[in-house]
Amino acid sequence: MAFIADALSRVKPSATIAVTQKARDLKAQGREVISLSVGEPDFDTPGHICDAAVEAIRRGETRYPPVLGIPPLREAVAKKFKRENGLDYKASDVIVATGGKHILFNAFLATINPGDEVIVPAPYWVSYPEMVAICGGTNVFVDTTMEHGFKLQPEDLERAITPRTKWLVLNSPSNPSGAAYTHDELKKVAEVLLRHPQVHILTDDIYEHLVYGDFKFATIAQVEPGLFERTLTMNGVSKAYAMTGWRIGFAAGPAPLIKAMDMLQGQQTSGACSIAQWAAVAALEGPQDHLAVFRKAFQERRDLVVSMLGQAKYLQCPSPEGAFYVFPSCAEAIGKKTPDGKVIGSDVDFVTSLLEAEGVAVVQGSAFGTGPNFRVSYAASNTLLEDACSKIQRFCASLS
Repeated sequence: MAFIADALSRVKPSATIAVTQKARDLKAQGREVISLSVGEPDFDTPGHICDAAVEAIRRGETRYPPVLGIPPLREAVAKKFKRENGLDYKASDVIVATGGKHILFNAFLATINPGDEVIVPAPYWVSYPEMVAICGGTNVFVDTTMEHGFKLQPEDLERAITPRTKWLVLNSPSNPSGAAYTHDELKKVAEVLLRHPQVHILTDDIYEHLVYGDFKFATIAQVEPGLFERTLTMNGVSKAYAMTGWRIGFAAGPAPLIKAMDMLQGQQTSGACSIAQWAAVAALEGPQDHLAVFRKAFQERRDLVVSMLGQAKYLQCPSPEGAFYVFPSCAEAIGKKTPDGKVIGSDVDFVTSLLEAEGVAVVQGSAFGTGPNFRVSYAASNTLLEDACSKIQRFCASLS
């Protein structure tokens, strides 16, 4: 009898974590490495949020919190959805968890039976399909293209839906591509979903506030109220408030689903960290001035990286609408050789050779279901990004 559960044989390790670890290992060997593989802001958590956490500690807010979340945070989340997204959720429709990943996993665990299908547009965040697999579901990947801005096309969604389809995962702005859906694009996707009442929508809006230029964020239950009762709207404080380590995600959705997730969480972690929850209240209800600062910095970085990678030999780098990633194609580099004679046969070879030759860590696109591409996180200083992009240009120029 095997000791490790069979379910784990369906799960692959996180490629982004693996690349980050390889970069750490090279640094430990004395190599100079620039890591553009991590998906977290390089800004500090705003001061008023940190102050709220300290105040919570001093008030003695250090005991077990309710499984669903402390009432002030659930109220703050409901107000946030109304104020920013036009969604009428009650506090009782809200659940708080230990990060957005926890929300997503519990939603799948609470609903997926063996054989249930989950539509996952590619490229996708690496954890979606692994969560579906460990819960016994079947991933149905739908490819998107650079020509369509890495966005799901309605006709492709229509073809992918079957009687067994339970969920569609929508992530906008996207990790890894930075692609974000306009109101009209979401409306066309919604028109397909209205014809298939068995399909629920899990919308991952974690990068909501990181959109650039004149782009206006929208979420699907806002665009099409007819989908409100079968949409789980997930968000959190990690990206917009530079609170990745605080581990607070939240969601609102249909009462039966929230109840089921509450029951699961009660047997897993119980409530999320009480101190972090009070900090999240301050994040949602306090000053939002930092958002404009973050957006301006990230937009400048996006434009810098897109410009420099667009000048690199063999690369094509579209300019995304949001998040803090670009997702260039290295298709023209496939089949080329490095100066030491190694053949670039895949995007894995490309990122491995880049790391070895120039000490720049990025993540292969095939880890996100789409290649030959690679993901660059521009959550780093302009100086570091200029240095990294110059090294990527030099590496590409060395291929023959």
